[in-house]
Amino acid sequence: MSTTEMSLEERLESLDRKLDFVVGQMKEYERKQREIQELKEDMSMILRDLFQTASVELDEVAQNFDTRDLLHLMKKLMRNVKNLNSMLDQLESARDLVRDAAPLGKIFFDETLHKLEELDKRGYFTFLKEVSQMVDTVVTSFTADDVRLLRENIVQILLTVKSITQPEMLDLVKNATAFFEKMSIVPEDNVTYLRLLKELRKPEVKRGIAFLIEFVKNISIPDKININKN
Repeated sequence: MSTTEMSLEERLESLDRKLDFVVGQMKEYERKQREIQELKEDMSMILRDLFQTASVELDEVAQNFDTRDLLHLMKKLMRNVKNLNSMLDQLESARDLVRDAAPLGKIFFDETLHKLEELDKRGYFTFLKEVSQMVDTVVTSFTADDVRLLRENIVQILLTVKSITQPEMLDLVKNATAFFEKMSIVPEDNVTYLRLLKELRKPEVKRGIAFLIEFVKNISIPDKININKN
């Protein structure tokens, strides 16, 4: 085969490759054209449905809508662009603050749960429950008249409690309690009136009887007792 024939054959092969490439490009172009046409048809249907829906919806508000109101709103928005930007900046700052404060809130929440658990272990909630039940018992055990009488006499009651809680009174009660705990008096089985009369002649018995008489007299006459002394 001569050089001329080989060169011609190579040119033909090159031309075939180019034709195949052109045919392939044409097919690709046709495919894209079909896709574009299908997209146009789909968009046309969507826009038609959208337009019909918008027409129906706008008919419902047509009586309350005025284009001048829309223009006024647009002007107001344009005049307040800076204010809107400032508000958006504040919202972004608030979002950043919430994001930064979230770990602190979690720490505070965990500490609160830990403290509540500790209080529960120490019995605070059980104590409060019992106190609540005690208050409920008191409320259900007293009538409105009882509360009214308590209110009217609360000053006298507090003064009496104040007198009882004075150190000398507490010491007296403590000594009396200790005396009665240690006292072991066993009366004789046969006690005669003569024996009693003899006992009444003793000085300590006379002093005891005098003390009891004075005590009873002062209790029966409250005005003679100065409960505001201390």
